[in-house]
Amino acid sequence: MTRALLLLLALASEGCIVPLGSLALLGGRRPLEETTVEGTGRAKVLLIDISNVITDTPSKRAFGLVEEESTIERVESELKRADDDKRIKAIVLRINSPGGGVTASDVLYSDLVRFKRKHDVPVVAALGDLAASGGYYVACAADRIVAHPTTVTGSIGVILMNLNLEGLLAKVGVRNETFKAGVHKDLLSPFRGATPEERRIVQTILDSLHARFVSVVRENRPRLDEARVAELTDGRIFDASQALDAGLVDEIGDLPAAIAAAEEAAGVTEARVVMYHRSDETRENIYSAAFGLPAQVNILPLDLGALAGSGARFMYLWAPGLGE
Repeated sequence: MTRALLLLLALASEGCIVPLGSLALLGGRRPLEETTVEGTGRAKVLLIDISNVITDTPSKRAFGLVEEESTIERVESELKRADDDKRIKAIVLRINSPGGGVTASDVLYSDLVRFKRKHDVPVVAALGDLAASGGYYVACAADRIVAHPTTVTGSIGVILMNLNLEGLLAKVGVRNETFKAGVHKDLLSPFRGATPEERRIVQTILDSLHARFVSVVRENRPRLDEARVAELTDGRIFDASQALDAGLVDEIGDLPAAIAAAEEAAGVTEARVVMYHRSDETRENIYSAAFGLPAQVNILPLDLGALAGSGARFMYLWAPGLGE
């Protein structure tokens, strides 16, 4: 009880996050269990939730006392759990994400493509409130994309966010005295502005990663309006009807419509919709959250903790307000 109270106080002290509800204390990963959230029958449709920032490393809260598994860790665990279940006839990806790391998004996409080819099962993506950038990248692994009428999607581009603190440090009398061997060794240092050559180097990488994103979209979206590819992949966002007209999605509908599409693609008329959960998580219906952590109110536009790392990162991420 004392430990739980201390944990509550620690979370509350984070400032931007206000915890609501009960907490799961930090501990080892519990095995995944299966719960039927809807339907009947022997055939199964596996519902996989991909929410929030797509990550490849665990995120920690409350001074490291609470750890949330990364997106990749969770999804790979679920795919491994499903690997030997021949009754799984289709997968529905419930996506509500602004994207995330370039590599994390690409690994998740590749894992899903590999699984569906290995087991020859259809995959349907159900886009929720937001499926932008890396969120849309992952959706391209699906055979069919269903966007909710209020979905915002697109943002097909790459961003690298960095700070230039040189002017601020000068005002407080702090000087940068970095020593280096290699003229570009301190590339993207926050303590000085970038040179024209350094900007060219970074832009070359951004362009290459963007080209990879575009190639994934082109490969998986046969209805894509080729005459508008440059416009559709310039980083702008689209509502559901715009995305449908452009060929970025196949249908406008809700989550039950996506589940029905998965059942139809699998050729089953009756199926149970199942989700995996750990023993400290609950699954009551198809809208249940992916993780067992409490519901939270985040005052910022996204969880910056999920982006924390050792430095600047290339991101397939829609993060308004954190760019220029």
